[in-house]
Amino acid sequence: MILLLGGNGYVGNAIQKNLTGRGLSFIVASRASSDYSSLPVLVKMLRELRPEFLINAAGYTGKPNVDACEIHRTECLAGNATLAGVIRAACEQTQTPWGHVSSGCIFTGAKEAGAGFTEEDDPNFSFRQNNCSFYSGTKALGEELLQGAEQCFIWRLRIPFNEVDSPRNYISKMMRYDRLLMATNSLSQLDEFAAACVDSWLQRIPFGTYNLTNPGSVTTKDVIRLILMHRLSEKSFQFFESDEQFMQLAAKTPRSNCVLDSGKAIAAGLKLAPVEDALETAMRNWKR
Repeated sequence: MILLLGGNGYVGNAIQKNLTGRGLSFIVASRASSDYSSLPVLVKMLRELRPEFLINAAGYTGKPNVDACEIHRTECLAGNATLAGVIRAACEQTQTPWGHVSSGCIFTGAKEAGAGFTEEDDPNFSFRQNNCSFYSGTKALGEELLQGAEQCFIWRLRIPFNEVDSPRNYISKMMRYDRLLMATNSLSQLDEFAAACVDSWLQRIPFGTYNLTNPGSVTTKDVIRLILMHRLSEKSFQFFESDEQFMQLAAKTPRSNCVLDSGKAIAAGLKLAPVEDALETAMRNWKR
């Protein structure tokens, strides 16, 4: 049996769907019924349920976007950093293998010649550099708390999307914005990400950190081209002149735009389609 924390969120629902589709036994823990952010409560839960694996998809992203994290800092720190430390302690006390949904938003930019950051690279968009959003800072801090963790996966998600319209879906966001920021990014197809998380355990790949992004990267214009081709042929998109103008007119905190290298995940046998193929498939099968 697998214990899933944060199973009712955007990512958690995708993981639930994947577990259900495979016929795997799982339990979704709700903070409403049991406060698993408390170490004694979580240890008791693990000793009673004795799951073979735990997945943590809980966290705080802010609504409608990460700007909200600048206001709700206590909740953001608790959900993205403190909780990770609590789960680590509980899992190590009970010898429970587990996986933690993290974020690629702890990086900004790319390496030389546009190469992606690997799991060996230190985050460059964090409180350590004093250049990040509060959200990204707490996600990086969460990973710091997991350094050296036993029997633990860290799965990095980047800008999730799939073919289902949702306020959290990157494609949906692009369709609804009238003015966009030009950027280059790695992305994660949500359902492939969820499958890769589950496969990490089922295939018993080595514990550690994995960039679960679809191989390659895309620009904002690449995504808009597909939207115009498949969905909104009549819409006219406008772009901010610069990052500075974007910050002045549309944002309260810096955004992470970055390229990650998913080679380690691919080499481990996790299935992630090239990002342009995944986007094309999502647009062709779009559902409201």
